[in-house]
Amino acid sequence: MSDYLEKLELLQPANATESGLKALDLFAGCGGLALGFEAAGFETLGYEMDPDAVKTYNSNLNGICKEEILTVDTDYPHADIIIGGPPCQPFSVGGKQNGLADSRDGFPAFISAVRKVQPKLWLFENVRGMMYRNKDYLNEILCKLKDLGYVISYELLKSVNYEVPQNRERLVVVGHKGGFYLPSHAVRKFTVGDAISDIAYELTGDSKFLTKNQDEYVARYEKASKCINPRDLCMNKPSRTVTCRNLAGATGDMLRVKLPDGRRKRLTVREGARLQSFPDWYSFVGPETSQFNQVGNAVPPMMAYHIATSIKSYLLNGEVCNLKGRQLELLNG
Repeated sequence: MSDYLEKLELLQPANATESGLKALDLFAGCGGLALGFEAAGFETLGYEMDPDAVKTYNSNLNGICKEEILTVDTDYPHADIIIGGPPCQPFSVGGKQNGLADSRDGFPAFISAVRKVQPKLWLFENVRGMMYRNKDYLNEILCKLKDLGYVISYELLKSVNYEVPQNRERLVVVGHKGGFYLPSHAVRKFTVGDAISDIAYELTGDSKFLTKNQDEYVARYEKASKCINPRDLCMNKPSRTVTCRNLAGATGDMLRVKLPDGRRKRLTVREGARLQSFPDWYSFVGPETSQFNQVGNAVPPMMAYHIATSIKSYLLNGEVCNLKGRQLELLNG
């Protein structure tokens, strides 16, 4: 077993009641955040609208996930913290551009939950674009959360710095009562080979390959762009970002492994899950496309574990990490 797969054995839901702390996990997906938090000692209660993701959560984790569409009227039990990944349609290219008034936006429900529960700390994660072309919208959200009495820290975290073998970047925002900073980088960085080299070249009757037309498209793209680093996964480097589209979508840009015979093999659900830092015992429910979507949408559990460990130390011991988080004022600067 590789060092990476051994590392993933730290992610154990059996630890979920160790700290005595409770987390509400909103827009929980298949449980990536929850797995990291349970492994760090938090009891979780999830809320998610996708039925397959709910079943996956409940099949693997210690906590319970409720199949529910969250609104500003949803009520919650007491919890020490609130975590989640609210869907944020208003700033998508096809969004209605109505900010918090957009009916598809999950942030009104998240803000309402914080207002009702008044947790000691809250956390949400989202795409890196919120920090740049959507900075005004992010400000709108954070000002409302700041008005509820929280100091706000945020950072663009790279998963590869938290023992996840991919170059995934996510915005992580934390509301606290002062003195909390997001975690410092882990010492070890892992690669695609650390994660999947033992299974990447295995072929079964269910193996899927890029088509001839897709291979020709890849060749044209690489020639036209004078490509130095091909998009095929490289075993001695971290993966590019794992998404729903490049796992499940039949495009020339999908994640793939180039075989010795020149064929390009599409990733399996398990290979995608490993790149996201899900242990092999973590099973996914539903048709293959649903499973790909669950994996691609998830927060990498190992990154969540590092964040959760920092939060636990802060809440129980008053300890803070040594990476200075940026404050809300920088958003306005």
